[in-house]
Amino acid sequence: MSKIIVIGSGFSGLSCAAILAKNGHEVTVIEKNEQIGGRARIIKENGFTFDMGPSWYWMPDIFDNFFNEFNIKTSDVYKLKKLDPGFRMIFEQDEINIRSSFKEVCNLFEKYEKNGEKKLKDFIKDAQKKYEIGLDFLYKSPGISIKELFNKNVIKNLKKFHLFTSYSKHVRNNFKHPYLINLLEFPVIFLGSSAKNMPALYSLMSYSAIKQGTFYPEGGMNQIIISLVKLCKKLGVSFIKKESVNKINIKNNKAISVSTESKKTYSSDFIVGAADYAHIEKDMLEEKYRNYSANYWEKKTFSPSALIFYLGINKKIKKLTHHNLFFNANTEDYIKDIFQDKKWPKDPLFYVCCPSKTDDSVAPNGKENIFILMPIASGINDNDKIREKFFKVIINKLEKYCNENISNHIEYKKSYCINDFAQDYNAYKGNAYGLANTILQTANLKPKIKNKKINNLFYTGQLTVPGPGVPPAFISAKLVSEQILKQIL
Repeated sequence: MSKIIVIGSGFSGLSCAAILAKNGHEVTVIEKNEQIGGRARIIKENGFTFDMGPSWYWMPDIFDNFFNEFNIKTSDVYKLKKLDPGFRMIFEQDEINIRSSFKEVCNLFEKYEKNGEKKLKDFIKDAQKKYEIGLDFLYKSPGISIKELFNKNVIKNLKKFHLFTSYSKHVRNNFKHPYLINLLEFPVIFLGSSAKNMPALYSLMSYSAIKQGTFYPEGGMNQIIISLVKLCKKLGVSFIKKESVNKINIKNNKAISVSTESKKTYSSDFIVGAADYAHIEKDMLEEKYRNYSANYWEKKTFSPSALIFYLGINKKIKKLTHHNLFFNANTEDYIKDIFQDKKWPKDPLFYVCCPSKTDDSVAPNGKENIFILMPIASGINDNDKIREKFFKVIINKLEKYCNENISNHIEYKKSYCINDFAQDYNAYKGNAYGLANTILQTANLKPKIKNKKINNLFYTGQLTVPGPGVPPAFISAKLVSEQILKQIL
């Protein structure tokens, strides 16, 4: 039995802890915050329950794959509902609902584009192939050896992957209507870059969004965290909360323990860094033991951060659905502002999640739970004055769309932005999603999951393979756990 410390309790940290404990090892998770869950923590105020971070449940098979390893079905630990519509896209003069029925989505494409149904079916068929081969590749690719890239299935279908074609070009080669282009491109914003800088491989996200559908775990995304914690505790994992690790202690090129701010020391045979990779290297390791320099991180392309508002509304708002995407601004200008010029946008695009439309438990009776998120560039100036300026812009747009007053009915309000991501998660430049999945930051070109100088120190999460998002966090945990288990043997 090996003694293993996991630093950080987000999705990747908890998943990794569960897998290692299942294989008979003594695992301790150390978390700096009072609440377990990383970005998937919750706020409970005035009868409202807000998911603080992730709100989209896509790629359901990845969640299933994880729990299946423990002979558990996802339906055993939380109840999933397929949303219909999966989401709504709101434009200046129009809106479209993305229904759960693929046939209805085909009808939508036919409405806006000649031969739209056939084009969509061909596009999704191609995207499904990428999804299936891509997932198989990700599960088998810890990014350690160049040999991983010579996967037979990948090589055989390399041309179909369109690795050297931008996703934006791939979409525009197939569709012309701006609504449909926005629909197909918006998911990759959450992968950390504009569609122009993402390989066309990531059309796989459109397969999940349109064909698999959008789901919601009853009680919110934090229910997945609760399920993971229960699983970990059942397997014997120990948790230490409100304790920040400030040093990984090295002896004879081996990580032997961690020290915390409260001057406690916890010994270990292996350490898994499930906190921010750049933070672990910069703040917990002596320079000579780091994989990467400060200059390395400075040159990396990071995903956006986010300006978030959590609002408790003392009435029901008729026009909203569960997921609402507001594209009533110039998309090209907005993308340029956050990805190229790295400044606060002139006119914001934003997303509104209203889970109380699906789930009565997240808001008091007759009231509404609203989560507003505006993607912004990482590392830009963040203060209360700027937050409030954009809140007024967003709430005015929301009121105009809903055709009703919302401002006067806000009984709870909290903002969250760059400074909070940096403070709560030690996130590099206050990023929200990790490293962008550009072609030069994909697979083996991502930061390595294993320390090159310390044989028993590993990294998991959104700054390493496979990348940002909740489903990739599960895969990242599996990859790291497998490497540790191989080394133990």
